[in-house]
Amino acid sequence: MDDLDPPRVVPGAADDILRTLEACGMEWDGKVVYQSARGDAYHNALHRLREKGLVYPCACSRREIADSAVAGVEGPVYPGTCRGGIAGGRRARALRLDTRGAAIAFEDALQGRIAAALEKECGDFVLYRHDGVYAYQLAVVVDDAGEGITDIVRGADLLGSTPRQICVQQLLGLPQLRYAHLPVAVNAAGEKLSKQTLAAPLDAAQPLPALVAALSFLGQRPPRDLARATVREFWDWAMRNWSLAHVPRAATAPAPSLLNDEL
Repeated sequence: MDDLDPPRVVPGAADDILRTLEACGMEWDGKVVYQSARGDAYHNALHRLREKGLVYPCACSRREIADSAVAGVEGPVYPGTCRGGIAGGRRARALRLDTRGAAIAFEDALQGRIAAALEKECGDFVLYRHDGVYAYQLAVVVDDAGEGITDIVRGADLLGSTPRQICVQQLLGLPQLRYAHLPVAVNAAGEKLSKQTLAAPLDAAQPLPALVAALSFLGQRPPRDLARATVREFWDWAMRNWSLAHVPRAATAPAPSLLNDEL
């Protein structure tokens, strides 16, 4: 459960997510793990990187970075201002990973070959904030390794994060995972369906219409009568007939009207 950043955690949201997953027939192995309880694991990984001289303190504010940076794949590229040390009288705001020379390439099962020169495309990225919050890019790498994850299937909106995560995997000596980034459902304006774009929430009391629509969106061609099945029958069919080869090779795709209404 991604709950790294306390100010952004909505009380009750985690329980609501789990209830919705259960209503949709999703299952998981063992106890649910919360990132907020894994600080020691993240600390140990960060310490290993610092021992290797790969992490340095940074005093730059967001405004300072924006004023001196060029645009990258996901916002301003940090120009390495504090690599040589923090100017006198200033305090560290974050710990950053030195990305000089980091060239990452991998084959995504859906999006094809992805290559990134991290220093140029995103710069030295944050691993730890001064307010005690570990960065997503570090936490998910440590979590995946701890859980023995081998394959990541997620939305293409996270594709830009993957080279950074692979970089951290490599520096920590962890196995590289296999990735498949699915197309993201977008509205008529090309915006990802989300609360921010006022998409309606999934109806946990009647999840089947959204599940069938999602399966269709992913190119799986469910039969018409699947919409009248039970949730268990839906998953029986979906698991027997799933084919990654049928998933659209695109970063985004228009949401079917039902999916747009339900999600």
